[in-house]
Amino acid sequence: MTARGLFVTGTDTGVGKTRVAVALIHELRAQGLRVAAMKPVSAGSEPGELNEDVTALLQAANVAADIRDVNPYAFDQPVAPHIAAAQAGVRIELAVITAAYSRLAAAADVVVVEGAGGWRVPLNEAEDMADLAQALGLPVVLVVGLRLGCINHALLTAESIARRQVPWAGWVGNHIDPAMACQAENLAALRARLPAPCLGVQVFCGEASSWTDTPQWLTLPDALAS
Repeated sequence: MTARGLFVTGTDTGVGKTRVAVALIHELRAQGLRVAAMKPVSAGSEPGELNEDVTALLQAANVAADIRDVNPYAFDQPVAPHIAAAQAGVRIELAVITAAYSRLAAAADVVVVEGAGGWRVPLNEAEDMADLAQALGLPVVLVVGLRLGCINHALLTAESIARRQVPWAGWVGNHIDPAMACQAENLAALRARLPAPCLGVQVFCGEASSWTDTPQWLTLPDALAS
């Protein structure tokens, strides 16, 4: 069968994309689906070791796959992908990523793809993460890092997603600042203004080790629910 999937992006780096991607994978697995995970580009790992986001995705997924398909481009330096690639003497090619995705899709019911950084992070001199999402054609899950300024970041990202004419799956609010003022009011503004359903809101959690449990807050997009 042709795999369904989701493209998980964020309003910025460090907003909890991996946490949400892992939660999505667990919920999809609970529906009895074969779920593959993909992190097309990772930046930041010790030499010879997997990036921690890639490790979390692999541990969550239930489809075995070649690491070169799960994470086609892996760089040691924790910098923007196009800079990391240039430092490594590599050019990130969308065709390489889409081919790897196709191989994962052939073995899975669903592929959860986690982007790097935010929606418009450059991949090479001409293309960015939004171009990759457009090439894959998957519904987008936007992770909104809930902190001061999140409304502006979320609305600007939503406008860009709309211009790319890629399908929306929904958005997830992830509390990354436990001291954020007016949390309920900010969430109300996001719900009123974002042109996609809220799939859930994650409470603040600083420990990646607690991401492994199936979440209770998540609402699957209709296209993926059994």
